[in-house]
Amino acid sequence: MRAMKPTRNVMLILCPMLVLGFLYYSSGRLHIRTWVQRPQVDKDSSFSVGRVVASGIVKAQIEPVKQGRVEVVYDKQGFLIKPDGRLLLELQYKYGNLSKEDCKPGYSGAKMTSIYPKFVKLAPMFLDQNFNRLSKISTYPPPFGIKSQEKIINNILAETKKYGLGDDLDSLSCKKCIVIGNGGILFNKSLGSTIDKYDVVIRLNEAPVSGYEKDVGSKTTMRITYPEGAIQKPELYEKSSLFVLSAFKPSDFKWLRHIVFKEKLSPRGTDGFWKSVARAVPREAADMRILNPYFIQEAAFQFIGLPHNNGRMGRGNIPTLGTVAITMALHNCDEVAVVGFGYDMGNPQSPLHYYEKLKMLAIKDSWTHNISKEKEFLRKLVTAGVIQDLTNGI
Repeated sequence: MRAMKPTRNVMLILCPMLVLGFLYYSSGRLHIRTWVQRPQVDKDSSFSVGRVVASGIVKAQIEPVKQGRVEVVYDKQGFLIKPDGRLLLELQYKYGNLSKEDCKPGYSGAKMTSIYPKFVKLAPMFLDQNFNRLSKISTYPPPFGIKSQEKIINNILAETKKYGLGDDLDSLSCKKCIVIGNGGILFNKSLGSTIDKYDVVIRLNEAPVSGYEKDVGSKTTMRITYPEGAIQKPELYEKSSLFVLSAFKPSDFKWLRHIVFKEKLSPRGTDGFWKSVARAVPREAADMRILNPYFIQEAAFQFIGLPHNNGRMGRGNIPTLGTVAITMALHNCDEVAVVGFGYDMGNPQSPLHYYEKLKMLAIKDSWTHNISKEKEFLRKLVTAGVIQDLTNGI
């Protein structure tokens, strides 16, 4: 018995060490972040993921208890080729009795999950003073993150002091949002009154409202832009809306700081831009926001499958601002509609925008966007009913 005491003592010491070691290892594994997302299925332990075959299709086997073998097929980005039938039945049961006018709580997010099981709805629309907690954007530079921009972002947010849509909209239990694309397809569609019925109306860049109300409506909740895309004449801005920066490079944050603090922009302050930029925006600091760059990251690498390029801006790896806005809406709106989306690449002489004579050929020559791959992603959303395309251009 005495001879066993040293052995027992050793075991008493080793056991806690082994347990702690296992917990430490598990914790580390749980916090590994990857950008190249692997298709995955429901958390149900009866699901097992198969291999990626040469065609780029990922196959998984579902083996429910007391049921036959059912095959589930994913594409390269992790979208189900056929939506989750069980979830679709649940959605029909939950929302089937609601009219088209009723807001359906959580509808777009649930629909998204039915075709993309990895989708996690929680993602703040704008950066606030706790932005450092967002680990997915902390290790990548703009446009996919905020690395090395923390100081200037803190400086801006300390002045704006507000980080939501506003008390009235933030208090809504259900929000219907519409993203207004700038496509020529929107011209002469007379959708203005329909657009104005949405709770949140999202406009992009310098797209005008005045003079086009019949087609684009008169209501604007927010205008998402970047320095080169912002309206340059203060008198052309709508009377009230949020001014939202989608930053693509460090100089964009410097520009916003000048705008927020109403500082004069020196000639050197315009260095680093590919065209002239607005020198003033007729908004108070409290009406300015910074879009969460996670939406650019998620749209590019997870949803569309653009080149990663070590997490830096490169050729053909930047989603269009419209797709970024849709991605943001999927996380923050209960229902999502779009108008003015769809590039007719087969007709290079068709109008690119509803408000100018620029032709489709201009976007075809873009080195930053991959229009064909973006359209594939947006078509998935429309086909599955995740978003509603009111102009049928996608």
